[in-house]
Amino acid sequence: MRPTSADLILALSIALLPATAASLLAQDSLPPGPSTADTIAAHHDWHLDLAAHHAGVGIGNSPDITGLRLNFRDEGPVRVQGVNVTLWVPYDPAQGVVRGVAIGLPLTGARQIAGVAAGLGIDAAEDLDGVALAPIGVGAGKRLRGITLAGIGAGSGHDISGIALAGIGLGSGGSLSGLMVGGVGVGAGDNMTGIVVGGVGAGAGGNVKGLTIGGVGAGAGGNITGITVAGIGAGAGGRVRGLTIAGIGVGAGGSLEGIAISAGAAGAPRVKGLVVATAAGGRQVTGVILAPAYFRVESGGRFAGLSASAFNYVRGTQRGLTIGIFNFAHELHGLQIGVLNYAGNNHGLLRLVPLVNAHR
Repeated sequence: MRPTSADLILALSIALLPATAASLLAQDSLPPGPSTADTIAAHHDWHLDLAAHHAGVGIGNSPDITGLRLNFRDEGPVRVQGVNVTLWVPYDPAQGVVRGVAIGLPLTGARQIAGVAAGLGIDAAEDLDGVALAPIGVGAGKRLRGITLAGIGAGSGHDISGIALAGIGLGSGGSLSGLMVGGVGVGAGDNMTGIVVGGVGAGAGGNVKGLTIGGVGAGAGGNITGITVAGIGAGAGGRVRGLTIAGIGVGAGGSLEGIAISAGAAGAPRVKGLVVATAAGGRQVTGVILAPAYFRVESGGRFAGLSASAFNYVRGTQRGLTIGIFNFAHELHGLQIGVLNYAGNNHGLLRLVPLVNAHR
């Protein structure tokens, strides 16, 4: 019987089987091919430049383009002067510098951006200077300067200056200066200067200067100077100076100076100026106090000026005039007018008298 073609193929396969096995066993001795990491890196570095002397159009991860550059996601040192369009934020760490326009479809970023940046989200590893527009958020590792409009939030590791508006929150690890508006809150780790509006709260770990408005509260770890308005409370760890208005309370760890108005209470260890509140108090108080319910000077303290309150309770020295239902002064050097008046440094029956009491 003559062998068929199938028989020939089978015989050839059996004959080649030992050689095939030896080849497979010797795979480790072959030079390695490109790794997955090398393949990915080569893919990231791919670019096509339609440019002369770096001026023109760059497609892919072009390292240096003056003109128009289109890339999925930037990696490594990149310099763009003109328009940089990306689909995603850079690989970490961001090393690119864009001067001109950075557009994200949807996200963009670089180490530094100077000019105009727009996208759903914008991320600058260091500085972002110019105009930033993002429906979601804008962030800078160091400084954010210029005009920033963010639908949800904007923040920086160091400072924010210029005009910044955020639908929910606006914050800085350093200082804020300029016009700052946050739908919920605005905060700074250091100082805050300018016009600041927080839907719920506005505050700084350092000093606050300018016009500060907080829907619920406004505060500073250091001093507040200027006009401060808060729906519930306003206060500072140090000094509050200027015009301060709060629905429930105004307070300072150091001094309260200027004009303070509150439907509730107002006070500080040192008070100087005009206070209009339901209740007020301090240790060293100078000025005019209009507190319908209660005015108190701490033991060993001093009051100089005019106070009108139902109960004026000066547990120290009074120099000036108190008007109320009951006026009490441990040491009086002035005048008390009220239903009942007590002066501790008067003698005998003159200590507690109705209508008017006085001592030089």
